[in-house]
Amino acid sequence: MAAQWRVPRLWRGALRISGALVWPFCRLRVTGDVPAELRQGPLILAANHIGSFDPFVLSAACAKRQIAPRIMATGGLFRAPVIGPMMKAAGHIRVDRRRVNVTEALGSAEVALAERSVVLAYPEGRITLDPGMWPERGKTGLARLAVASGATVVPVAQWGAHTVLPWGAPKASLGRVVWALMHRPVVRVHFGTPIRLDDVGQGARAIRSATDLIMDGIVVSLRPLRTDEPRLPKWADPARPVTIVRTHRAGMPPLPPTPNAAR
Repeated sequence: MAAQWRVPRLWRGALRISGALVWPFCRLRVTGDVPAELRQGPLILAANHIGSFDPFVLSAACAKRQIAPRIMATGGLFRAPVIGPMMKAAGHIRVDRRRVNVTEALGSAEVALAERSVVLAYPEGRITLDPGMWPERGKTGLARLAVASGATVVPVAQWGAHTVLPWGAPKASLGRVVWALMHRPVVRVHFGTPIRLDDVGQGARAIRSATDLIMDGIVVSLRPLRTDEPRLPKWADPARPVTIVRTHRAGMPPLPPTPNAAR
């Protein structure tokens, strides 16, 4: 096995102040934990994706649990001035979605896990477009990564971050940010029960089942965070498109019909 990855000073410092950075915008509540023997990796954190404020919330939550994850993030961030070089220096993993080299991200993540890193990723591959903002059907890449590396997967559920920044942020974000500063909504993060995929197998059907198992774990962890919003969120950004094409219901009660849901 490769030598243990060392957290760059830049990322270590950012994690130390992450709680202070999110404090003005929300009241962060973190529940659940990651077993001490898994915190140093190799470990995959599989989180649901509900908005542009997610990375800040998840970073602060990980810092509370003394975890320094390498985040699989969209290539657009890496191409941005200032932020891009900082993301690279912090050791995060670039994902060029809708590009021919998108599969390179899995290779980079596999190397990171071989270095006993903690990799944080969104198995849905995008902000959920489910009408109820429940997790969508996951893509199989994360399950394939877990099976190939032998890494444990910890489902991470979050709720409330979508109220801080709107769909398509940073565009048209000012009004929502001001609202968050005034109200400081509660944002919850829960680290769920670890999932082992050692005996899943390599076939397409097995990997699909493993992916569904990961998404089920996220859903189970998410339910207690939104008991007062069991079907639809109390606040939904009107600019966010919705579709039921990729819905992963996992035993959730059916949602009422949504007029603009794609079928």
